[in-house]
Amino acid sequence: MNEFRVRAIAVVMTLAASTAAAQDHAAHDMGAMPGMQHDTEAGEGGAAMSMQGGSAPADARDPHAYSGGYTQGSLRLGDEHNFASLLVDRLETAKGDDGSATAYDLFAWYGGTYDRAWLKAEGDIEGGKLEDARTELLWGHAVAAYWDTQLGVRYDSGEGPDRGWLAMGIQGLAPYWFEVEATAYVGEAGRTALRLGAEYDLLLTQKLILQPRVEANAYGKSDVERGLGSGLSDLHAGLRLRYEIRREFAPYVGVEWARKFGDTADLARDAGEDVSDTRLVAGLRFWF
Repeated sequence: MNEFRVRAIAVVMTLAASTAAAQDHAAHDMGAMPGMQHDTEAGEGGAAMSMQGGSAPADARDPHAYSGGYTQGSLRLGDEHNFASLLVDRLETAKGDDGSATAYDLFAWYGGTYDRAWLKAEGDIEGGKLEDARTELLWGHAVAAYWDTQLGVRYDSGEGPDRGWLAMGIQGLAPYWFEVEATAYVGEAGRTALRLGAEYDLLLTQKLILQPRVEANAYGKSDVERGLGSGLSDLHAGLRLRYEIRREFAPYVGVEWARKFGDTADLARDAGEDVSDTRLVAGLRFWF
């Protein structure tokens, strides 16, 4: 029994001595070893070393040699460019019961995708004399897909005194490809006016196109000097068949019907004029 106790005590003392030796080894300073100290100093020296400097080799490629003289800059997108266009929608001669006449309807614009300056002109020439003309200078701004608001001035000339107007309207492409326009006007002496227009291109073939067109004018008060009465003044409806030799150039033939209403019709009767007229037309449509 005593021998067993002696052996157990010896085993316990041996384990205690091994644990103490392991702890002493872990606490030993590794940097004190000659080899480890050399490696540490070498690492610190590498971190402090500066990178290689100097100029590029003599045969290195010139970074500007392939730029063609262009400097680095931003690329302008499609909606950042300005464009211009001129469309002579109608340049025609018309023959009716009261003789022949020449009519024109054109517009031009300059600008970008969202803002454009517009020039619109429409008129009739009879017997070498300007019968009636409307000229507008407008600023258009896109407010939605296919729709623009327009703000500017209008100038009427021809028979009677000239008139000036402020103009505000909207134009665009309605569903089913109807081109529509509505413009309100305010003039001197409390005069007001409203102009509505619509047209549609019916493609019979890729080159043969039938275009119905309608336009109406109304005025808030009578202007006897220009032969205009209050209310609905006149209505024009036309049907033109054009053949596009090229998209930019198309001759056409058609028929145009015009009718005066209300007080305007009364003023026309008092002046010995017809209140309705039907004309055969032939002309050119071109743009660039």
